[in-house]
Amino acid sequence: MTPRHFLSLRDLSGDEIRRLVKRACELKEYLKRGERYEPLRGKTLALIFEKSSTRTRVSFETGMNQLGGGSLFLSPRDSHLDRGEPIEDTARVLSRMVDAIVIRTHAHTELETFAAHSNVPVINALTDKCHPCQLLADVQTYIERRGDIKGSTVAWIGDGNNVCHSWMNAAALLDFQLHIAAPAGYEPDSAVLDACRGHVTLSQDPNRAAHHADIVVTDAWTGMGYEEEKAKRERDFAGFTIDENIMSLAKPDAMFMHCLPAYRGQEVAAEVIDGPQSVVWDEAENRLHSQKALLELLFAVRS
Repeated sequence: MTPRHFLSLRDLSGDEIRRLVKRACELKEYLKRGERYEPLRGKTLALIFEKSSTRTRVSFETGMNQLGGGSLFLSPRDSHLDRGEPIEDTARVLSRMVDAIVIRTHAHTELETFAAHSNVPVINALTDKCHPCQLLADVQTYIERRGDIKGSTVAWIGDGNNVCHSWMNAAALLDFQLHIAAPAGYEPDSAVLDACRGHVTLSQDPNRAAHHADIVVTDAWTGMGYEEEKAKRERDFAGFTIDENIMSLAKPDAMFMHCLPAYRGQEVAAEVIDGPQSVVWDEAENRLHSQKALLELLFAVRS
């Protein structure tokens, strides 16, 4: 039987995302009520991370534990991938020993290669192309507070990076409008943009993007792998800080989202991320619940 992978948000349909989010909310309630629910007892999840992680690692390990299973973590120095073992060989071996594999790596093509040679589900925990697990939690956060995201307006202000790409995919799958404002040279991938035409607009004007938005979202300007460009990026992103002036252009009840880690005074002002419109802590918490729902789906433990 061919395993089902989650390498991009587009590996799910819009209806599946909605059902998954609904299930994530149910699992969240189970936990709050103290109900034990362990459908993955006896299952093992392997996490292979070539990049650092806080929320993703903790949420997957905790989620697997809450579902009754176990997990093991492999950094680059813990496996032979760091010593030149072919990705295909590692995939073949690990997928004979564990029940699912979560990977955080640099090149999306490496993730695809691994999945092509794995006998168990492979989950994208972040690549240079996309970060689909983050979007499951973001959509859950919106739906919990406002209902269906269909027809809403989202402003992405900042780097057209992997998280931006996943927001673009979400816009196409869930039928909302995404207005992106990115500095010249930091636009999202043109192929992703082409695939999302009709749901995404692109400009270099943060004010225009924020106008009448239901959500204003950003990410760090200097993400993993770009630390050496910090000074240049701070110059290039001047004027893209989400502050109270930009938030005032959005709807009065607009939410502010950020996948974290955040750097106050750079991509977002402290008064915004720590203010009443910020839902970043709910987003972070929901990583746990949306990923438990994802694991359920990929393990096919529910009808």
